[in-house]
Amino acid sequence: MRQKRTVQGSIFDLYAEHEIGRELKAMSDWLDGHPEILDWIAPELCRAEIKETGRKGLSVESIVRSAILKQHRQLSYEALAFYLEDSNSFQAFARLPLGLRPKKSVLQKGVSAISDASWERIHRLMVQDANVQKIERGRVVRVDSTVTETLVHEPTDSALLWDAVRTQVQLMEQAQELAGKSA
Repeated sequence: MRQKRTVQGSIFDLYAEHEIGRELKAMSDWLDGHPEILDWIAPELCRAEIKETGRKGLSVESIVRSAILKQHRQLSYEALAFYLEDSNSFQAFARLPLGLRPKKSVLQKGVSAISDASWERIHRLMVQDANVQKIERGRVVRVDSTVTETLVHEPTDSALLWDAVRTQVQLMEQAQELAGKSA
């Protein structure tokens, strides 16, 4: 059975005296002030088919905090796993038990189990708090539309034609294989 909260924090949970460390501490304090978030997400992570025997795994709290780290710092699951192993501030924020360093596959499975509805509910709570504290009214949404260079080739007519022919050839080869098996 997955625990909802990390029962006891470590005495080694220290945040760096750096801008990022102070930011993580403030985010952690806000999350501590809203334990109902874990109640919203626990049913999604604590499914009935999971047996109570065996390894305990990450708590609901650690998964939520890891997901927030991933999104806030724009990390891949591999980078998140590295930072959770390497950074004391990230470990303290994620409330990881001493010695537990989750792999990227564990993080991906846990984070992806959190529904869009739960994220929306958390965001609404954040905006509501910001409105009460007169930090933000939440009327305008900013969308990041940064253009980045990619390894995608320019869509020239000849390149598009080649892609179409290549795809059709692959489909015809697959059809021939299927037809040959049924004959």
